[in-house]
Amino acid sequence: MQEFSGLLEEQIPRLRRYARALTREATRSDDLVQDCLCCAVQKQHLFEPGTNLRAWLLTIMHNQHINHVRRDLREGFPERIDHVTATLQTPSTQDAALQLRDVRRALIHLPVEQRQVLALVCIEGFSYGQTATILGIPLGTVRSRVSRGREALRGLLRVEPRKSRRAALEAAAADTAAIFEYTEPLSERRLRI
Repeated sequence: MQEFSGLLEEQIPRLRRYARALTREATRSDDLVQDCLCCAVQKQHLFEPGTNLRAWLLTIMHNQHINHVRRDLREGFPERIDHVTATLQTPSTQDAALQLRDVRRALIHLPVEQRQVLALVCIEGFSYGQTATILGIPLGTVRSRVSRGREALRGLLRVEPRKSRRAALEAAAADTAAIFEYTEPLSERRLRI
């Protein structure tokens, strides 16, 4: 027993390196080494003296690692506490309640046709086609009313319309040009999209 534990102790640095290569994380690799050593002590009667102890231990570790991966896939990956602390805090909801109040007030000022379409599409989650069927109007009319209704809401709420992707990229390129003080005008540069 004493001789076997001495042989195990000599292999710990190699086991730690291999465990770190398998898990890529210090705490999980230490757990894997511990599991491997516990299993080796329990199964020491299966080890044949004169054979390669390191290969035997690395095989045990490899199998332990596979078992851990399978367990994680089955039960879900454990999260480290520092990765989830931001999600454990509850954000304040006062702003959302005030924004919802403002949207309700703005909806009242929209024409009935736009209000109906926005309620069905944006609030109830119906598709444009389903909304057209429910209201008995053409699909193009639904799209038009949704577009006009959203634009009217933006105006009532004084919300800037979303920029197109191209406009956003051009604005970002202009900001980058100002930061790095490009000498060539923005119109001569080509944006890669």
